[in-house]
Amino acid sequence: MKPAEINLRWAALQSHIALEFDHEKPDLKVMLFLIGVQELGKGPKKFSKRQKEELMHIANCRLFSALGFYELEGLDQDGWPHWKLVKPIPAYTLPEQEMILKSLIIHYFDDLLTH
Repeated sequence: MKPAEINLRWAALQSHIALEFDHEKPDLKVMLFLIGVQELGKGPKKFSKRQKEELMHIANCRLFSALGFYELEGLDQDGWPHWKLVKPIPAYTLPEQEMILKSLIIHYFDDLLTH
């Protein structure tokens, strides 16, 4: 997708999520948190600050697994997924990182809604 299409689809996804949760449009961090909770499969519940950071890490790993950077190793005794880095992620600029994450999040939710 081109940046203009990514931004258009990102705005539509944000609006959709905002309607579902009756809140303002979620930013990247909120979207990562939601994906982390979805991947953990244990929500909704209260999470500690550390757990929220771990959920965002799970989301990043899950998203970047679509590009072949991570592989799921398995679940720990508490059911939390663990990922291993299989190839280094290039040093993207901040705008590149944001555009890649938005694109991966769009694809994630597209897949989630069609399956």
